Amino acid sequence: MRRQQGFEGVWWGTLTAGAQRLRVVFRLQRDADGQLRGTIDSLDQAATGIPISEITVEGNTIRVRSDAVQGEFVGTLSDDGKQVAGVWKQGGQELPLTLTRGEPPTPKRPQEPKPPFPYRTEEVRIPHLKERFELAGTLTIPEGKPPFPAIVFFTGSGAQNRDQEVFGHKPFLVLADYLTRAGYATLRMDDRGVGGSGGDMRTATTLDFADDALSGVRYLQKRKEIDRKRIGLLGHSEGALVCAIAAAKAPREVAFLIMLAGTGVPGEQILYRQAELMSRKAGLAEPLIERNRALQQRVFEILKRERDDAKAQDAIYEAMLQSLGAGANLPENQKAALRAQAANYISPWFRAFITLDPAPYLRKVRCPVLALNGELDLQVDPEQNLPAIERALREGGNKRITIRRLPNLNHLFQKARTGLITEYTEIEETFNPNALEVIRKWLDETVRGKK
Repeated sequence: MRRQQGFEGVWWGTLTAGAQRLRVVFRLQRDADGQLRGTIDSLDQAATGIPISEITVEGNTIRVRSDAVQGEFVGTLSDDGKQVAGVWKQGGQELPLTLTRGEPPTPKRPQEPKPPFPYRTEEVRIPHLKERFELAGTLTIPEGKPPFPAIVFFTGSGAQNRDQEVFGHKPFLVLADYLTRAGYATLRMDDRGVGGSGGDMRTATTLDFADDALSGVRYLQKRKEIDRKRIGLLGHSEGALVCAIAAAKAPREVAFLIMLAGTGVPGEQILYRQAELMSRKAGLAEPLIERNRALQQRVFEILKRERDDAKAQDAIYEAMLQSLGAGANLPENQKAALRAQAANYISPWFRAFITLDPAPYLRKVRCPVLALNGELDLQVDPEQNLPAIERALREGGNKRITIRRLPNLNHLFQKARTGLITEYTEIEETFNPNALEVIRKWLDETVRGKK
């Protein structure tokens, strides 16, 4: 019992996996029977309360297993009881992890706005225009005389809240505050199935999300404070594609479109380029980069050929085993992790994303468009995507286009050194002020007619 008492409490550390640095928090406490129980938080993935399946303690060594993520930590308590040094095992990888007692330090986020605000903030419920659920959101209304031009925000890929909270940053909160102070109403919403929003993200695709964005537009059209002829969309990463699809579907309702790190080519091409750029920037050996590319191609071929989910999952799992060259020699827990990874590939969203071509939708966009990318964006390469976005818009006859590549900015529009994901959390800046000004000036000229 003395040793179990030594492990009780909150512990945190940082996992470094290639280009990623992820802060994890273990929260351990005793139940009524005196046994250790707990959860794990992955702060930079916005995943909290991950259940721990089993905790065993032998002397000064602890073993923590989570079936939910197919992961396991084994570590040794230091003599002073302040650290646990060990290894995290997951997905065939073994990564060093040292946990320190206590809560992790709060990163500095100087741009994050704090109340009181010089504008009105309202929690709202947005009826979905097609399905029987509501989206939860925050509406900000500027000071001054209504009606105001308004912007509906839409987040990037993955389940995210209305602030698009990622890597310890809240870029949509910063954007909404800045633009509301500049005289624009904003509506930012929790993704379906996230926070206060209904719906199920597990069965949805990018095309479904476009209806979510249009639900926000339809809601704003009924608000007396909003100028219904000046309602636009702003999306980041996949959210930019979502907004482009929405603008194509409802050209009379969407007055303008802002694409932040948006895609202009199919998802398969995005993921190939993303993996290549990030691997090279992180210094991975060329043979490993080539092996990973070959596995990507194999996985995508399977998904496009095999419509039966169970068969596709089995084939992807076998392809992963072959790529590792491990086969039957791989431990069972690592095989289970690979099976779970294979299951992620067969989701409706991923199947749709790899083949979805933005060009046909961009050709149908009739409103003014601002497309911005950071020069150091390794996730959505500006060289690959900005020309494709401009080409498709012009092919559709749209001449009201502004395309900008912003120097020294990464995928999140932070001023960066390398553009690697490892920097996202470490950088204090949430959204570069120059990028904010570019957006505001474009809105003033395009929506308000100011010069």
